[in-house]
Amino acid sequence: MTKDLFAGGLQAGRCAPLGATPTADGVNFAVFSAHARKIEICVYDESGRQEIARLPLPARTGDVWHGHLRGAGPGLVYGLRAHGPYAPEAGHRFAPTKLLLDPYARALTGEFRWTDAHLADQHLERDNATDTYKAVVVDAHDFDWRDDRPPATPWSDTVLYEVHVKGFSQTHPEIAPQARGRYAGLASEAAIAHFRKLGVTALNLLPVHQAIDELGLARRGRVNYWGYNTLGFFAPSMRYAAADPRHEFREMVATLHRAGIEVILDVVYNHTAEGDQRGPIIGWRGLDNASYYRLRHDDRRFYENHSGCGNTIDATHPRSMQMIMDSLRYWVTEMHVDGFRFDLASILARTATGFDAHAPLMMAIAQDPVLAGVKLIAEPWDAGPGGYQLGGFPLAWSEWNDRFRRASRAFWIRKTADRGELVARLAGSQDIFGKGLRSPRASINYVCSHDGFTLHDLLSYDHKHNDANGEENRDGESDNLSWNCGHEGPSDLLAVNAMRARLKRAMLATLFLARGVPMLLGGDEISRTQQGNNNAYSLDCPQSWYDWASADAEMTDFVANLAALRRRYPHLSADRWLSGEADPDGEADVLWLNRRGEPMQGRQWDEANRFVLGMVLSGPPALAILINGEARDWAFPLPAGRWRRVMDTGQAASFDVPAGELATGETLDLKERSVTVLERVAD
Repeated sequence: MTKDLFAGGLQAGRCAPLGATPTADGVNFAVFSAHARKIEICVYDESGRQEIARLPLPARTGDVWHGHLRGAGPGLVYGLRAHGPYAPEAGHRFAPTKLLLDPYARALTGEFRWTDAHLADQHLERDNATDTYKAVVVDAHDFDWRDDRPPATPWSDTVLYEVHVKGFSQTHPEIAPQARGRYAGLASEAAIAHFRKLGVTALNLLPVHQAIDELGLARRGRVNYWGYNTLGFFAPSMRYAAADPRHEFREMVATLHRAGIEVILDVVYNHTAEGDQRGPIIGWRGLDNASYYRLRHDDRRFYENHSGCGNTIDATHPRSMQMIMDSLRYWVTEMHVDGFRFDLASILARTATGFDAHAPLMMAIAQDPVLAGVKLIAEPWDAGPGGYQLGGFPLAWSEWNDRFRRASRAFWIRKTADRGELVARLAGSQDIFGKGLRSPRASINYVCSHDGFTLHDLLSYDHKHNDANGEENRDGESDNLSWNCGHEGPSDLLAVNAMRARLKRAMLATLFLARGVPMLLGGDEISRTQQGNNNAYSLDCPQSWYDWASADAEMTDFVANLAALRRRYPHLSADRWLSGEADPDGEADVLWLNRRGEPMQGRQWDEANRFVLGMVLSGPPALAILINGEARDWAFPLPAGRWRRVMDTGQAASFDVPAGELATGETLDLKERSVTVLERVAD
């Protein structure tokens, strides 16, 4: 790159698209800022260490600054500097001493190091360029997708697997060392064989957008392992790549697609890595703080903090909304992902008057043809007032159903949920999602997720043990509805371990037998433990990684058989509500039975201390799901017909059940804390 390239400066160029876009004879730059007085492109050498030129964007169309650099192309390294008022009381935090990352950067180079130079309030005059990432211009068409096609798995057939890119493969003995902890690890033969054995149809990846570690974590020598601190909404994380994150991410997607596995991204559009008013100026804050963020009306020096992370993106502002929409479309069109799980999604539907399912961003997503066929999953709450909105999202969305999590734990572990609550969750949560045209697929059912105990720890610890986080065990949820089964932590007692395994099987069976979409926390199938840590967001170490050397093969086989059972009987996952009403032949689509095998009546639904019930689904073939949550065996009278056992979680080999038929009038001995599935035998 010669100085002659910059001799003529920038030409006017075009105001769209935003970001740095290669053209036939150069690169076009377009940057939004409604309040800046000048914006400069700072060009660097390939290493990102030496500034070569500083070029003002010469043209402005509305609120977009733009210019064209003739002769430049992919590989050009650059940053931004924005000139304007530093007036926090008016909501403006322009600081031209701070090199800013282009919000539309597709690739990054260099390294981010925490120094005081990023913090404007105390160090406004210090330049931060040597300690921050730079953007790299890329060619949108630099990857051969060949014949890649999205699997487009119907919701009724979907089984989600929530997984951390690094954690899954970091210690896997059958994955090549150079692929461990990287995108390539998730696309390895060993990983795909595991996913396919489990019946997984979609990986829900914890955040893979480029992120940085919060200053507090860096000072404690820790990292944001989960990645919920986004710096680049268009850039795949460098942490999980050997060389080229864009190329390696796309190779992963293409390989998983060939195996029939979808890729869903956990995306964090509710806040950015710039934190609160004490945080760094590294991007949006320095470009147009008053536009990108929700500021407090009573004092614009401070941010509305509905995210709990210091700031909140204003998704009602046209340019913030455009950035989110452009990012979503980019990941679908250029990176071929199949859907998104939106972290703290209620923020994205907040207007001046609170949550609104018809907020501008919700309507923009609803009408967008690129996003029409992808899976949209909401975490339906945030940290602000009125933020809990389970059941409140638009028709196309599915939602994390934390009431399923709580009901299954309360019923099986704490004995505080009545039969009616568990039945509502088994039936798809129509009481929550039954409004309008929504169906059971709106409910993403789960027992455990990344945020909380693993399933093994849920049944091994009465209390959280988060000391390794360095926050004196104050962080993380305290109300976990957990039980250590008689011994806190690892145990050599056979009775304790048998109880833990029995409850795991019962809770996983509840998950896979329920209407709605099951989500398995990655590692629960191998009985993964975090040694009682229920908030391991900052632990990039063996405590968070999957311990394949100690993998529970029996539990893995059990989960695989559960998924196969769900596939074998499609009426388990049918995407329609159960009515309980009889058809012309006199058979109801579902019949609920009390502990005496009689149809459930009135007050029996919410009777205290009754944890035995039956669910008979019409077929073909009809299935009877018999649940005994009691701490003792129960003789259950069989419903009408002839039956054969398909599964009994009361025994370790749950699918190796006795042969032979059972008939009306007989009783079946339901083992304590177990789920049994029967298939009606045709006459």
